Amino acid sequence: MKSVDAPSSWKTPEKHYLAVLDHPWYRNLTTLQDIIAHSTTEFWKQRGARFLHLPITTGSISSPMGRGSDSTPVQVELEGVPTYLADSMQFMLEFGCRLAPGGSYYLMPSFRGEPADETHLCQFFHSEAEIPGDLNDVMVTVEAYLRHLAASFLEHGRREILEMAGSVDHLEFLAGAGALPRVTFDEAVGLLSGQPNAVRELEQDCRSLTRSGERALMEKFGGYVWVTHPDHLSVPFYQAFASQDERKALSADLLFGIGETVGAGERHTTVAELRRALELHEVPEEAYEWYVNMNAYHPLRTSGFGLGVERFLLWATQHDDIRDLALLLRFNGTDILP
Repeated sequence: MKSVDAPSSWKTPEKHYLAVLDHPWYRNLTTLQDIIAHSTTEFWKQRGARFLHLPITTGSISSPMGRGSDSTPVQVELEGVPTYLADSMQFMLEFGCRLAPGGSYYLMPSFRGEPADETHLCQFFHSEAEIPGDLNDVMVTVEAYLRHLAASFLEHGRREILEMAGSVDHLEFLAGAGALPRVTFDEAVGLLSGQPNAVRELEQDCRSLTRSGERALMEKFGGYVWVTHPDHLSVPFYQAFASQDERKALSADLLFGIGETVGAGERHTTVAELRRALELHEVPEEAYEWYVNMNAYHPLRTSGFGLGVERFLLWATQHDDIRDLALLLRFNGTDILP
């Protein structure tokens, strides 16, 4: 039975750190964060992937690049040079795949420009990886990783989850789950045809699911579903084109918990396809010259994914506000100590 409630101390940021020191919610959260770190390393070590130590600044933003993205990059100035705080270092993981045949991965901070709310943090942790292979390879790997995390929580964090969520049934289901359901984006749109405001259309061939659309789709599939082959214009340019249809992307979002919790995709394997994608998305090639050169010099078929750690913890604790899953708060535009 649930015995520990979140204190909602994010509502008073100046006193939040005192609540963290005193409240059992945050002592439990510390344990769960540690389990994720150790079990992630254990999972990838078994598969021969290499952990990368990467900077948090970049000149080549990746995730908030699609027209359908709900994120904006965070730009700063360092010694007079405009740069960005990393939204994702997925490009660097592709670079790492050229060095590590078994793939590359990390756990590191991610910075986003949108305000925090129930489902978004301004700064959060990403568990990201890139592996040789196609979209199906990475989707199968994601499911294996999630089963591994769920099993680790059951083994090492059962008491904490029971106190925070009141049950471990969801963990036991995921730990023992087989392949999760898959639908294409177009199939999802058809299934949601009777749901008002389920699909957002920014322009022709650039649609995405809304939060209410994601929730309705999860209900239809028992809480877990992959949505594959979205409109290419709704995702970043580096996602590969679907076979014989450049309007669609070889990418997929896994919906569970609050909605999109994992994003995955296959990358372009030829420079011609990459340049066509840059043109289609109206992204100047000079901004990504190094990325084009890397693919020309060392072509490789890779696919990768990103798991929002706090979103996974939100699901694991069966909670409804992601702002309660940060030990130390960071809200854009607010000076918060420590």
